[in-house]
Amino acid sequence: MRWIRAAGRCLLVLAVVMTGYVASGARADEGSGGGRGPLTLATAGDLTGYLGPLLQGWNRTHPGERVTLVELPDSADETHAQMTTDLRGGDRSRFDVLNIDVAWTSEFAAAGWIRPLPRDRFPLKTFLPPVVDTATYDGQLYAVPYVTNAGLLLYRKDILAKEGVPPPRTWAELEHDAKTIAPKYGLGGYAGQFLPYEGLTVNAAEAVYSAGGTILGDEGARVTVNSDAAREGIGFLARGVREGWIPKEALTYKEEESKQAFQDGRLLFLRNWPYAYVAASAPGSKVSGRVGAVPLPGPDGPGTSVLGGSNLAVNTHARHPESAARLIAYLTGEGVQRQVLTRGALPPVRAALYDDPELVRQFPYLPTLRAAVLAAAPRPKSPRYDQVSLAVQAVVHDALTGQETPESAVRRLARELAAISHR
Repeated sequence: MRWIRAAGRCLLVLAVVMTGYVASGARADEGSGGGRGPLTLATAGDLTGYLGPLLQGWNRTHPGERVTLVELPDSADETHAQMTTDLRGGDRSRFDVLNIDVAWTSEFAAAGWIRPLPRDRFPLKTFLPPVVDTATYDGQLYAVPYVTNAGLLLYRKDILAKEGVPPPRTWAELEHDAKTIAPKYGLGGYAGQFLPYEGLTVNAAEAVYSAGGTILGDEGARVTVNSDAAREGIGFLARGVREGWIPKEALTYKEEESKQAFQDGRLLFLRNWPYAYVAASAPGSKVSGRVGAVPLPGPDGPGTSVLGGSNLAVNTHARHPESAARLIAYLTGEGVQRQVLTRGALPPVRAALYDDPELVRQFPYLPTLRAAVLAAAPRPKSPRYDQVSLAVQAVVHDALTGQETPESAVRRLARELAAISHR
């Protein structure tokens, strides 16, 4: 995911944090105007700098509920560690509202760190349908989608035009072009985010999903990864590294490093979040005006992206739960969601914005992104998602580096995930 820093790196993950909390319930409302009061909003690496000005609008119209912006680390893993450490403090937590990576909703809900939210309080029917599923656990809404994301295949449209070939729709086409066309222009063929961190979990899940497989079922209670589809997906990536059309340097890439490689004109194809398209197309980029974007390929046609983005959730021990809900409603309103896109280059959750002619002219990838989001799937849901992700990263990285065959890697991953689900 490109956190809320990308949106996406993913995407950019936001955390909304509020100070001076007490336990929820009657004490939270005493002397606080029905649960209202000042807030602190923490965000993981707001690299585009859009959020501060956006919150100034809230502060002007809500002087009794002013928001102070605090930034957490850029890294999703570091942000997760800081959030969970703080939340374990119970009513001593600094965090009231959390804008969490979409993959953390189940974990935070199962741990009792975030409170259920009333569905009728928020305009969920105006959102892109798949994003709402990322905010639920065990049939209950525990967060509100704020930013969404889906992986896209970026490509050098000038080079493919010279070669007279369309952008690839299948893995076979991607592999062929990466092997035969890229070397003619001194380029690496294809890259994603293959360093062992959350980005590798996303890339691996997309490969498995695109081949028709899954990793977990029943909210993490059932392990489903031991399948021909998983072997095919992981095998596709491992073969790319072994044969060289995925450069070995890609094993060190996170979102930013892979974006920079493409933006510097060193790659023919790149899997990344939409923010990378915006950066590569901007003035000053070495490939500006020569970038295209299509859905991720799969074995027989368009593949399946993993949903990225972030969800806004309320700490169980929030002192000002009414202000928290009001802030969430503000941040997910159509006017602010438009600014999330235009100022932050982050994909909004409001469906109508993807059909807005003015926005499509400004962000021509929006129709492609909308199709990718509608066909996307969430990362494996599990109350122990952090452990699941670490297992996926470690095992898949061993497959990519040739330390393990895709077949043995999938069997090993199934064993490790079974052990996690039974803890």
